[in-house]
Amino acid sequence: MSEVVKITLQEGAAVPSFESRGAAGADVRACLPDGPVVIKSGEAKLIPTGIAVEIPEGFEIQVRPRSGLALKKGITVLNTPGTIDSDYRGQVGVVLINHSKNDFTVNHGERIAQFVFAKVESVRYEVVSSLSETERGSGGYGSTGV
Repeated sequence: MSEVVKITLQEGAAVPSFESRGAAGADVRACLPDGPVVIKSGEAKLIPTGIAVEIPEGFEIQVRPRSGLALKKGITVLNTPGTIDSDYRGQVGVVLINHSKNDFTVNHGERIAQFVFAKVESVRYEVVSSLSETERGSGGYGSTGV
């Protein structure tokens, strides 16, 4: 049985949509009834979706980039993946950044990101004096090869 995410929509907003049968992410559209937004080269902007969600406890929605926008236009989600927590009830915005050399215009109804629904586990952090040893140890970035 699939989980249900309840949503409310502002005027002009669209329900997230799965664009193919096997899609993991539902495409989310910009809600810009007052007109397009221009994101200049190197600039980041918060783009409204007009959507508020009620996510079941124990789950999150991850906000991820659309691969086509990233490859073809240099537009991606800045804080990827963004997380929408189950207790958040405000409008979802998507922070887009323009990595291209050209200005990018976001139009009302344009697909700007995707929502991926995911289960999350709660943990309890415990302070200890040392951690168990592993072969890798504290080797960080690139320590296992490039």
